[in-house]
Amino acid sequence: MASTANRSSAHVVVYAALAGNLAIAATKFVAFALTGSSAMLTEAIHSSVDTGNQGLLLLGLARARKKPSASHPFGYGMEVYFWSFVVALMIFALGGAFSIYEGIIKIRAPEVIDRPWINFVVLGLAAVFEGGSFLVALREFKTLRGDAPFFAAIRRSKDPSIFAVLLEDGAALAGLAIAALGVAGAVLGLAWADGAASVAIGVLLVVVAVFLANETRSLLTGEAASPRIVAEVRKVLEADPRIDSVAEVLSMHLGPQEILLGVTLDFQDHLTAADIEAASDHFADLIQGVDKRITRVFVRSGRAREAYARLAGG
Repeated sequence: MASTANRSSAHVVVYAALAGNLAIAATKFVAFALTGSSAMLTEAIHSSVDTGNQGLLLLGLARARKKPSASHPFGYGMEVYFWSFVVALMIFALGGAFSIYEGIIKIRAPEVIDRPWINFVVLGLAAVFEGGSFLVALREFKTLRGDAPFFAAIRRSKDPSIFAVLLEDGAALAGLAIAALGVAGAVLGLAWADGAASVAIGVLLVVVAVFLANETRSLLTGEAASPRIVAEVRKVLEADPRIDSVAEVLSMHLGPQEILLGVTLDFQDHLTAADIEAASDHFADLIQGVDKRITRVFVRSGRAREAYARLAGG
């Protein structure tokens, strides 16, 4: 079974981000209404998109818990990957592209920011809320990453619900800094600075969206288990005297906490069919003991592989 603790961690991260972004979006829209700042409108839209994204991630997590059915015998774990990909598209279209469009308009026709101090107060409050959400996501991510480098751990991670929030919150904090610089520039007489900040925030969101889309694309198309898990499975099997050789170990993530694993084994020639059947059941248990995320195991003999090859060739 999938890890309940890891699922709970993902829910904690997403709920924290949802609460923070909802409060931040409302605050920023009020600030935009009072000041007319383009960068503040961009930031408000960014926070609104992030709020919707958390809802989509929660939808994916909920659907992934559905029990296997006749139409989906391996379960619905990949729903998390699909909805994470949709989140990437949302960040790109509604966050990045719109921010760039809005910024270009403001650069071409800049407007005076009324009561800019309101923007700075709101940006400071948003940084506090966003920072809290970011720390929750970072804490959970550190638990999963171990000693691996940051970006290597993201690329290796099989749970986009956590690293999507981490990337969103990180981009949001950077966006707040950029927005503050834009407002400050406009106050100092650089009329184009507010619009330029919106364009910079949009470019940042596009970069994050492309990175997230690429990572979830890999998971959606059937990414293998980590090399460590595959190596451990091979090591456990090769240690058994009943196996002459391990022909192949194939794996695929069915979800963040579910791995499908198939092995082809060349058994010792003196084993009978009954011996092989008993050994296969034992090997399935051994393989599942390597990692608790391995929920489906298929074992076939090299003789069966050769028979399939003959049928395919003939």
